[in-house]
Amino acid sequence: MARTRGGKQKEGIGETIRTIVWAIAIALVFRTFLFQPFWIPSGSMKSTLLIGDYLFISKYSYGYSKHSFPWSLGPFDGRIFASEPERGDVIVFKHPRTNEDFIKRLIGLPGDRIQMRGGRLFLNDEEVPQARIADFIEPIDPSRTRCIDKPTIGGEVVCAKEAWTETLPSGRSYTVLNADGNLSAATDNTRVFTVPEGQYFFMGDNRDNSNDSRQGVGFVPYENLVGRAEIIAISSDGPFYEIWNWRWSRFLTVIR
Repeated sequence: MARTRGGKQKEGIGETIRTIVWAIAIALVFRTFLFQPFWIPSGSMKSTLLIGDYLFISKYSYGYSKHSFPWSLGPFDGRIFASEPERGDVIVFKHPRTNEDFIKRLIGLPGDRIQMRGGRLFLNDEEVPQARIADFIEPIDPSRTRCIDKPTIGGEVVCAKEAWTETLPSGRSYTVLNADGNLSAATDNTRVFTVPEGQYFFMGDNRDNSNDSRQGVGFVPYENLVGRAEIIAISSDGPFYEIWNWRWSRFLTVIR
């Protein structure tokens, strides 16, 4: 018996709805258990990560907690399939009090003693070595003009920040920035932080412009880790639709 036109239309609508439902389900599974996209909204991780970087974080790196699920609606407490993070990992985590997404570098493991003295990192009472490299140069941001020098390049006033390669005891290296000549009492000279069991200590690579475990964030519980930053997929210094603002050299860059 032939179907009526109305019956065909209903069948077509039903198929469309099923397709949309399956697409949403697959996207939720992918985002929850495999990879989650993440946009960098601030400069606290310069020069490793820049405002406008779009990256993927691996959700399986440290196992899963309720924060692995959208809106932190996981049906359990603690972590399952847990794996310990490594010092130096760049990690997205939930702020312990506000539940906002933050991204910083893991500096302190449980039991570690962390202190900043004169802008230098001390880990378990040993200074972490730094080696001076070329300044990090960027245009002046009217809202954030803290920088050691403000030279003029090509007629434009820019901000020059000291850049250093910092090397952890494991041999892992990354770049950190010094924006104000180690004069920031709150971030460059701190008390000794002893990391409690089951918690972690994070810092931004842009050391003088980062709200992290040294001040507002504090220690971060293991349960709050969301995932490890893996790769910068694309990057744009402006609205994404403005192709001329794309930072092509940062596309598909592995995060270290």
